[in-house]
Amino acid sequence: MERQCQVLIVGGGITGLTTARELLKRGADGILIIDKEKTLGAHASGRNSGVLHAGIYYSPGTNKARFCVEGNTLMKDYCRQRGLNIEESGKVIVAGDEDKLGGIEELKRRADSAGAESRFIDDKELSEIEPYAARNGKALYSPNTAVISPLEILESLKDELIESGKADILFDTSFTGLNGDHTAVTSAGKINFEKFVNAAGSFADKVAGHFGVGEQYKVLPFKGTYKKLSPGASHLVSSNIYPVPDLRNPFLGVHFTRGADGSVYLGPTAIPALGREEYGFLDDLSKETLSILFRDSVLFFTNDAFRTAAVSEIKKYTGGNLYKEARKLIPELKENDLIDSPKAGIRPQLVDWSSRELVMDFVVLTEADSIHILNAISPAFTCSMAFAKYTVDKLIG
Repeated sequence: MERQCQVLIVGGGITGLTTARELLKRGADGILIIDKEKTLGAHASGRNSGVLHAGIYYSPGTNKARFCVEGNTLMKDYCRQRGLNIEESGKVIVAGDEDKLGGIEELKRRADSAGAESRFIDDKELSEIEPYAARNGKALYSPNTAVISPLEILESLKDELIESGKADILFDTSFTGLNGDHTAVTSAGKINFEKFVNAAGSFADKVAGHFGVGEQYKVLPFKGTYKKLSPGASHLVSSNIYPVPDLRNPFLGVHFTRGADGSVYLGPTAIPALGREEYGFLDDLSKETLSILFRDSVLFFTNDAFRTAAVSEIKKYTGGNLYKEARKLIPELKENDLIDSPKAGIRPQLVDWSSRELVMDFVVLTEADSIHILNAISPAFTCSMAFAKYTVDKLIG
């Protein structure tokens, strides 16, 4: 059977769900979301750290800088209105090494440019907020960073959409191609649409390719793994403790986060992965694996920032190096305070293959009645409700 809809959205993650919600606000009637998985949150939207970012890290003028502050506010409001878990705990960014103090100054400049509230704090105030955090004379405090439960938010959004009577979600349904300008071919049959939204996350570049857009972009997956603090050591972290990141790359470095359930996680790492869904060890090998290895190899030899990040991240898996990094944030940490965690995620990092550079921002491409959202990686969850307004504006003109 062929289905009909006004707007077809491929991808039931946070980007797809918030875009559908915004479309309903604009009067859309007949939204269909398809997702290749059987449940919500199987990938990035359900596997992230749960941190609502405050807008500190992102270069002025980027989509990330434009939408993070407003997205933070909107998501907090949504959680309060729906009675969802939210810990408005704040965050400190500390310089584990003296040579990182200049990075703290740059983060403050970026925060001010984006309108993100932040302030410098001295060792005395840092010890009041995070008694065990490393002290180096100056830290940056972000009062608006919060922690939420991603799966809980996804379920709430799904319920809201279904209850409207104007939206539906088809799980276990894959997009496989186009048949003409306004007919999608899926594993559940053909779907005729008026407007098309590509929010397919890790596979958004593949979907865009069927529309002939974004062909210069390739995906490099990075695996994020975590450790946990043992229950006896969880008192070492009150909220969130972050390092000063290498701003040449889009990774924030391993950090401590106290989750909504009280557990404290250390991570994520960002090691190059061999598949877009390789959450375990070698569990997503495919024909694309060789292509991914080729891209990794080319960037390793042509991109200094990528090479530095790759070597640094791989080292964290050997010789207690992850523990050494963690002690730069909490000097009193003991090695047996860290225990294994099954938590893992994949960051589908976009690369502009024409320049051999990692793409640092969200990419939005339009083609006729379709819009394609690529590189929707951190802080995509935080930005989502504000970014959805922008997406819908572009979709409906």
